[in-house]
Amino acid sequence: MEIPGLVGAGLIVIGAGIGLGKIGGSAMEAIARQPEATGKIQTAMIIIAALLEGLAFAALILGK
Repeated sequence: MEIPGLVGAGLIVIGAGIGLGKIGGSAMEAIARQPEATGKIQTAMIIIAALLEGLAFAALILGK
């Protein structure tokens, strides 16, 4: 893999990491504010995280 491809892959991984961190942090804040909605919040968080990871993997494969 050439240098521009490696830079692109690095940016994809960094972006996915930032996105997952924001999702987790926001979910924890939401659970702290409304503990009774924990199940719904966790379900939405897991679905969004899975979609984000799938998008990151697809970008890595297409960028190769």
